[in-house]
This record gives sequence, C-alpha cells and structure tokens, in this order.
Amino acid sequence: MEKYQEIERSIIKKFRKVIWARFVKAIKEYQLINENDHIMVCISGGKDSFLLAKCIQELERHSDISFSAHYVVMDPGYNEQNRKQIEENAKLLNIPIIIFDSDIFGIVSNIDRSPCYLCARMRRGCLYNKAKELGCNKIALGHHFDDVIETTLLSMLYSSEIKTMMPKLHSENFPGLELIRPLYLVKEQDILDWKKYNDLTFLNCACRFTENCSLNDENTSKREEMKKLIKELRKVNPKVDDNIFKALDNINLDCVLGFKSNGDYTSFLDNYEKDK
Repeated sequence: MEKYQEIERSIIKKFRKVIWARFVKAIKEYQLINENDHIMVCISGGKDSFLLAKCIQELERHSDISFSAHYVVMDPGYNEQNRKQIEENAKLLNIPIIIFDSDIFGIVSNIDRSPCYLCARMRRGCLYNKAKELGCNKIALGHHFDDVIETTLLSMLYSSEIKTMMPKLHSENFPGLELIRPLYLVKEQDILDWKKYNDLTFLNCACRFTENCSLNDENTSKREEMKKLIKELRKVNPKVDDNIFKALDNINLDCVLGFKSNGDYTSFLDNYEKDK
C-alpha cells in the first residue's frame, strides 16, 4: 500500500468519527456542496488545508453528488524551502496541485501599518480571480471548529459584538462565487492527532514577516491569546467550546439588548411597550 493510501485510509478508519464524520456532517448540514459544483480547494501548505484536500478528494470519488475540484496553491512569495515543502507534501499525499504565483509578500513588505490585513485582503482577491479563471463557483478553505470559537471570542472581547465565522458566504465582490468551510465541525486537536499518526510535517507559518519571529512574539497574537483562554476554560468545563458553538445556534432574541440584521439595529426597547 502506498503512503498516500495509508493516509487516506486513516481518515476513513482511525479518524472516521472525529474527522470524516464531522466533515460529512458539515457538508450535509450546511449544504456546502451541491450537484455540478466546481470547487477550488485552496491549499496554503498547512495541516488544515492539506487535510481538507484529502477529504474533498475522498468525497469526490465516493459521493452520490457529482462535483469537480481543483486543488490550488497560491504562492504569494514563499521562500524556496517553503515552496519545496508544499510541492513535496502534495506529491506524498497524491494531490494534483495547481500553483500560481503572486507577489503579495513583496507588495505588503513596504507597508508599515496593518500589513497582515492588507495581505489577507489581497490573497482573498487573488484566490477569487483564480477561481473565476478556472470556472469554479465555490472556494473551499480549511478553517476548522477552533477557528470558529476563537473568532467568536475575539469578536466579543475585542470588537464588542457577537458574531462568528460562518460555514459559507456569498462573495460580495465576485458575484456567483461562494466561500465554503467543510472542516467547520472538525476540531484542531483531531487534525493534529491525524498529522502525528501519519508522521506528516506541514508548514506552520510561511509568512515572510513571521518566519523569523521569536516564540514570544508569536504568542502575543490575539488569536493565540484566545487559544490559551479556551485551554484554561476547558480545565473548568471540558465542554466549554462545544457550549459556545451551540450558543451561536441558540440565540434568544427576547433576552438580548439589541441585534443587527442587514446593517439595521434593533433595540429591545423598540418592541418593549408592545409586548405588555
């Protein structure tokens, strides 16, 4: 049995409950993939996007739904070693990648303020343009369950609002394109366990600005702060992240001070007298 076949088998067998079943559940529950979809699977080089690619491959082979997928790597200016590792991992995992170049790192390297924000915006724009070029109607990203919880806490603690990372979104600037997150219900620890079980090595962070950062610098990021917070909360309540997730699907609008919908704000006072 080839190495890639062993890796595929591990997803379906050993990690069936925590990875494959949750991947399939998200596809069905949030209606992420439909008949005749053409999906561009975005591979950044990390564990999440490579696992996503393998899951999509497996689904493409065995699903009753007929769809096609392109496995795409955008090189925003990786160093030679990082690009080589992505190519070698794709070969090891038997993923037929398409690589296209951009010079995003070079452009944002001259930006002093919010380079990460600009980089993210530019990367997203490049990916949408590539998807249209390939005739795709959907872009699949490798965000997982922990990303959802961390985003929720970041919004509450630093932006003073309750919102989260959605399982799918229509593109505002590219009509006809939709972004989907098939690993939405898969927990990061299970992805790490899958990676370790198969003795795989992926890029952790290929950004030109952080590849030389010290560990202390990385640990000051807000998302890393949320990871640590959740870890501490789990010591008190092991189900805390599951409860946060369920709360987002169980909001009682009768017991909130206000909410927004389509940009319009509604206060509880607007209907308070009517409910007497």
